[in-house]
Amino acid sequence: MKRIASLLLFISVFLGCYAQENTFRFGYLSYDEVLQAMPDYTMVQQKMDTMRQQFQAETLRVEDEFNMKYEEFLDGQRDFPKTILQKRQSELQEMMERNIQFKDESKKELEQTEKLLLAPLKIRLIELLGKIGRERGYAFIIDTDKTALPFINPAMGEDINQLVKDALK
Repeated sequence: MKRIASLLLFISVFLGCYAQENTFRFGYLSYDEVLQAMPDYTMVQQKMDTMRQQFQAETLRVEDEFNMKYEEFLDGQRDFPKTILQKRQSELQEMMERNIQFKDESKKELEQTEKLLLAPLKIRLIELLGKIGRERGYAFIIDTDKTALPFINPAMGEDINQLVKDALK
């Protein structure tokens, strides 16, 4: 929230100072929308979906294994001597902890892989935005995602979503 407030303050000061001396133009776009329109974005999402499915299948497998062991434990718990009962409880606890750890590690690996796969797309998009900004004489380009800017005067700025999408093709 502080970051958004700082950004808005910076833009306000910048616009106030700059507007007194010059007229300027800026572009604005939905960064997420444009990123998702990139041709390679579909491939990234397909790779991520495949990876998610693999992790989900493994999670289901270990949950089924845990449930089977738990049912066996419940069925025999009245007949087990105390030592065997404690051993089985310990095994179940360890299994549950490993499953939780696997889920946490899977989530982290998915996030890291997505960042890694999206990095080249984001670099390409940033380079393209810089090129468009220079060519069109923009003072800056604003990302309209996250509703940090509830109002943009279209007379002073230009919606460049379609322009960027066309340039990416």
